[in-house]
Amino acid sequence: QVQLVESGGGSVQAGGSLRLSCAASGYTYNNNCMGWFRQAPGKEREGVARIYTAGSSTFVAYADSVKGRFTISQGNAKNTVYLQMNSLKPEDTAMYYCAADSARGGDCLYTARSFAYWGQGTQVIVSS
Repeated sequence: QVQLVESGGGSVQAGGSLRLSCAASGYTYNNNCMGWFRQAPGKEREGVARIYTAGSSTFVAYADSVKGRFTISQGNAKNTVYLQMNSLKPEDTAMYYCAADSARGGDCLYTARSFAYWGQGTQVIVSS
């Protein structure tokens, strides 16, 4: 049983910041990815940020649209991930979902196919 619970969404003016949190239970983080995806009205689901843990090493990947503005990180409890979102833009408005992959290895940094576990989402609204 894997459960992902997101929190931290809300409304903010352009240029503001939000930090999203995701707590995963029943999940083995090592050699797996956790990540954040978003879906805006009329758009396909987009991978925002992913983090892969392999032993003491971590690897991250970001969508080009958020590089330099968003940061994904893990808490001391590795099954908790955060998405720090700075310099928010109206185009960041979307439902944000936490996800965890089910396949071992780091391919999840590049494909979403192995993300089998999903949270319910948290809404982010950025106004002009």
